[in-house]
Amino acid sequence: MSVDSLIIDFGKILLSNVTESVGVLAQNSTSKSSTRLLQPLWNLRLGREDFIASPLFPVFLSVSFYFSLCTPFMIADLLGSKLPWMQKYKIQPEKEVTLSQIFDTLNLTFWNHVLYVLPAAVGQWVWTPPTPLPELAPTFWEFVWQQVAALVVFDFQYYVWHWSHHKVRFLYKHIHAVHHRYHSPFVWVTQYLHPWELVTVGFLTTTNTWYFKCHPLTTWSYMLVSIIVSVEAHIGYEFPVAMHNWFPFGLVGGAPKHDMHHLKPMTNFQPFFNHWDKLFDTFCPFMKAGGIKTKALIDYERRHKEAKKNH
Repeated sequence: MSVDSLIIDFGKILLSNVTESVGVLAQNSTSKSSTRLLQPLWNLRLGREDFIASPLFPVFLSVSFYFSLCTPFMIADLLGSKLPWMQKYKIQPEKEVTLSQIFDTLNLTFWNHVLYVLPAAVGQWVWTPPTPLPELAPTFWEFVWQQVAALVVFDFQYYVWHWSHHKVRFLYKHIHAVHHRYHSPFVWVTQYLHPWELVTVGFLTTTNTWYFKCHPLTTWSYMLVSIIVSVEAHIGYEFPVAMHNWFPFGLVGGAPKHDMHHLKPMTNFQPFFNHWDKLFDTFCPFMKAGGIKTKALIDYERRHKEAKKNH
């Protein structure tokens, strides 16, 4: 057999082995894909990679989702008594949301986005590389626990930030007092913030997923979940399907808790959960829909009234 024949045969064998190896890898990849519950959702990116990988995509996603989520509640607030089936769930029913309040909160929200969010987005677009888009979706377990972990971390971070901006008079007067202009929250109060608070909260929310090296799908979902929880806390309504009714042992605060924070600003600093407020004795029980005071709230107010008298 000639040398040329040996070389040709060797090449055929090598090519066959490479082809077989690639086939096995492709088969393994397909097998992994088929076992991931979120893979069909992640596959929606196919054909849209340039748009989804852009550093502007998370900004577009969060801003558009925020305004879309808030708008129905704004309409409900403006219709007011024309929607009695919804008004019965209002926590402070005597407080009417007016058109001037809507314009005031939307005006600050608009300029915060123009002057701070937009430049940050442009800078991100210029200096941040496209987001790597892996082939596989995250596992369902990773998708869930990483978002919960990021929420728990943010909850502690904001508790400390929030507490300090109430305890330190300078910080409250010049920064956080903006958010407390309204004692009865409504949906657009969610981002009715001093620029420093907007930037800080945005930075913490964005960076918390970095600690867990989250998949892009997990990161984007966490952003949307954070918006949902924040908006729900400010809508001023307590619906039977509200998130705080899903969890036992008073684990989650929700809109009633944050309404009480706006009424009693030295209480209820925690944005989502209740454990830090209860541990550090800053928890105040809250009113139910229709302005009904619970027995826990009545007892709380009685104890504090007696404590003031004793001092």
